[in-house]
Amino acid sequence: MPHRTRNALAAALLALACLLTPCAVLAAWAAHDLADTTRYVRTVAPLATDPNVRDAVADAVGDQVVRELDARTTDSAAPLGPFARDAIHSFTRTDAFRTAWEAGNRAVHAALLHALRDDVSARGPVTVDLAPVTAQVKQRLEADRMPYAHRIPVQHTEVPVVPADEVAGLRRGYRLLEAAALWLPLTAVTLAVTGVALAAARRRVLTAAGLGTALGGALLALAVTVGRRLTLADLPDAVHRPAAAAVYDALTATLRTASWLLLAVGAAAALLTWLSGVPARRRDRLRTAGTPDPAPAPAPTGART
Repeated sequence: MPHRTRNALAAALLALACLLTPCAVLAAWAAHDLADTTRYVRTVAPLATDPNVRDAVADAVGDQVVRELDARTTDSAAPLGPFARDAIHSFTRTDAFRTAWEAGNRAVHAALLHALRDDVSARGPVTVDLAPVTAQVKQRLEADRMPYAHRIPVQHTEVPVVPADEVAGLRRGYRLLEAAALWLPLTAVTLAVTGVALAAARRRVLTAAGLGTALGGALLALAVTVGRRLTLADLPDAVHRPAAAAVYDALTATLRTASWLLLAVGAAAALLTWLSGVPARRRDRLRTAGTPDPAPAPAPTGART
């Protein structure tokens, strides 16, 4: 096969590998990092100390408690609403809230995975129960001898996390991600190795592969940034956007690290490969420039007469 054809085919294979690399990282992150309950809980656990997240949880629980109080108590108990809200905000700054936060997220994640993996026949929404948090707030109020604290209802309020009409689509997407997380990395590595082995000018091809990997990392970082903006823009007005931004940033921290790692490794590999070829290119330039013509040999002296 001619060298030009080999180099063109190698360049095409490496371009495909570089395009698949950020997609493979994204699929692996979604299928393995987000789908692991232990890793997920470990990721979101520090959010219990984030002020925006605490305020969002306190507002959601407080609204639910106040609605129940308005429906069940008399006018004489109406002043309990502001005290309950203050108590809930105070509760979100305790160790008990951090425990409840981790337990609630673990339960939500387990329910979601069950709907995506196992419960094929399930058609209802994925929900989370706020009763444990409300029960702990009531217990705290009763310990502080707050009036009417014993009247706070603790009901199993199922708050939908994923609507029922989206569960089936999420299940199909999750299965696709599982397959992509397995085959995309293998395909990218196979294409890259084949392209390098096929190339005639391997140093040049390796430099291009490093630059392509760096470009893929930059595109992945850009995708995370654009995804953050689009996600927050599509949220309904009732959602606490600063809290949602904190959750998004926590969940995509590994993805951002991977994108910058691809960028750094690709750029470093391209630079080192290019620098390793500098002496060879210098020798080639000297060789093509040619050497000076040798001095003409002196003419032979004539024979003596």
